[in-house]
Amino acid sequence: MYKTYSMDLAGRQLSIDIGRVGKQANGCAFMHYGDTTVLCTATESKAPRDGVDFFPLSVEYSEKFYSIGKFPGGFMKRESRPSENAILTSRVIDRPMRPLFPKDMRNDVTLECLVMSVDPECRPELVAMIGAAVATSISDIPFAGPCATTQVGLVDGKVIINPNQEQWDNGDLQLTVASTIDKVMMIEAGANEIPEKDMVDYIYQADAVNKQIIAFINKIVAEAGKPKQDYVSVAVPDQMFEDIKKIVSPEEMETVCFNENRDIRDKGIADITEKLKEAFADNDAYLAQLGDAVYQYEKKTIRKMILRDHKRPDGREITQIRPLAAEVDLIPRVHGSAMFTRGQTQICDVVTLAPLSDAQKVEGIDPNITSKRYIHQYNFPAYSVGETKVSRGPGRREIGHGALAEKALIPVLPSIEEFPYAIRAVSETMESNGSTSMASTCASCMALMAAGVPIKKQVAGISCGLVTGETDDDFVLLTDIQGLEDFFGDMDFKVTGTHDGITAIQMDIKIHGLTRQIVEGAIQRCKDAREYIMANVMTPAIASPRAEVSAYAPKIIYTQINPEKIGDVVGKQGKTINEIIKRTGAQIDIDETGKISICGTDKAALAKAKNMIEIITADFEEGMILTGVVVSIKEFGAFIEFAPGKEGMVHISKITNHRIDHVEDVLQLGQKVTVKCLGKDRMGRLSFSIKDATQQ
Repeated sequence: MYKTYSMDLAGRQLSIDIGRVGKQANGCAFMHYGDTTVLCTATESKAPRDGVDFFPLSVEYSEKFYSIGKFPGGFMKRESRPSENAILTSRVIDRPMRPLFPKDMRNDVTLECLVMSVDPECRPELVAMIGAAVATSISDIPFAGPCATTQVGLVDGKVIINPNQEQWDNGDLQLTVASTIDKVMMIEAGANEIPEKDMVDYIYQADAVNKQIIAFINKIVAEAGKPKQDYVSVAVPDQMFEDIKKIVSPEEMETVCFNENRDIRDKGIADITEKLKEAFADNDAYLAQLGDAVYQYEKKTIRKMILRDHKRPDGREITQIRPLAAEVDLIPRVHGSAMFTRGQTQICDVVTLAPLSDAQKVEGIDPNITSKRYIHQYNFPAYSVGETKVSRGPGRREIGHGALAEKALIPVLPSIEEFPYAIRAVSETMESNGSTSMASTCASCMALMAAGVPIKKQVAGISCGLVTGETDDDFVLLTDIQGLEDFFGDMDFKVTGTHDGITAIQMDIKIHGLTRQIVEGAIQRCKDAREYIMANVMTPAIASPRAEVSAYAPKIIYTQINPEKIGDVVGKQGKTINEIIKRTGAQIDIDETGKISICGTDKAALAKAKNMIEIITADFEEGMILTGVVVSIKEFGAFIEFAPGKEGMVHISKITNHRIDHVEDVLQLGQKVTVKCLGKDRMGRLSFSIKDATQQ
């Protein structure tokens, strides 16, 4: 027997079956929202994994094409690698839940969300986010939840709670907020320049709905939840910290930590570790935990310095941004490039333009998104942090950072009608010491302008950090956090936007939520910082988009033909269009409506290709003057080619004003001539005249 729990959520019924399926998992919730069905499970390993110095949580959001009644693409007809949307959804599920697990637990935990049916009115991503929290909360896995997630859309100025797929894809806001009963845990947003005050209001509208969902989940836990099991803690004993302090005093640790040069600081920590290894050489238990103990000691020291003295490791003020620099055009022959440097974080971004036919094809379960015109990709090589590692392609972090910078810039891109190009921006991380995604946003914005993309406004990004004390009122916000402050702090709050509003938010925390005071303060800090960056760094490097695209970038012109004439342009087995391409070097794409895109680097060649197409699709009328090339000579006249596959005949009597015996006496193959259309003869054939054209 199983039990079903239901609640009204944003005007639709959310139903959860407990005990119906997945009974061998530690926790399982069979989720139904409208006709959207998602199976959510939570499982835990029996024992901690040896040699792991972190909490091994895995989140998998799995999209199945059967959920939308569709075959997968490809030869194998089987889902393989997760889509970009699946990876990003997994990250959004992970971020609010990870802090609610015990930090000192080393058992593997896996959260799996299987999308089995999709109702366009009820987004499966939202169902999975709620379902993962339900499955974990009712399980016996140690968890300080529940948490809940709500999404907010904005269509024509109207706020929509948990919008349908079309509203989500086409609205002015894509906001996801996760909360516990007390505090906000996670914020993810893409926005069309939403003012800061409005964004805060939308966040807490979502938070209010989350509280209703949590009350509902608590009811389920009370009736169907399992008692939480004990786990083996790997926390460093207090006595070990006391013994370490006898060897390395807090003052010595502060001296090591308080250094703006990361290399010197890292060497200092390494020296301290070696010193402690020698001191504890005969204590195997201490040696086994020494790495974690030094990490915790360093973390406590830095947090104490920030909270007590408002003293940052690199000596900056709390609101001070690291040294900034920006430049454009550092990479030759590409379509656009820019580099943005913030302290020891440095991003080089390269933009490539292409015809719309090169836009990325998207195969997923969202029927509204089948292609991407703008692509932002982010690379994080090991050398950027002074390490050695073989590249295995982009991981979840790289995909997440690229998606954030992409989301940040989409609101300011020109429309297809204004700029008919597909656009690819690639951010190469040259150096990394915190907040590379925000540096990518700044570098990408400048690279787009350098490439001649007429973006509407500048966009910049910055990250705000947090260190908290014993109470909600005891906290310090840090503008522009470096890597160390990210590692040891409680929050990474990234905000991008223009002068007029926010375009993207991504908030990660390591604690059990944020108060409204912290959220509002972080958003304002980010606004002040990005205004400074745009005015003082980006604008001096490049103030506005260039008037024209690079000489190395393709040029694109468009023409419209009657769809019934498409076959004439293409020709038998593509002969005609291939000949146009051969003669001009242009790339030509035709859609089913008759819209033709002509692309290439030579403007004259593009104009030539366009003229050919116009001639091919034209209906010749009496009196028209045309220019063509002699392609065939017969006894009775000559055939003139006006464009590939488009010819006309000039009778021998219409070549000159005087009688000629042989066409070859006047015309040669390949000769360029001007003719006049005489209309149709008695047999309905079009005829042309050279002599009448010369008399014009």
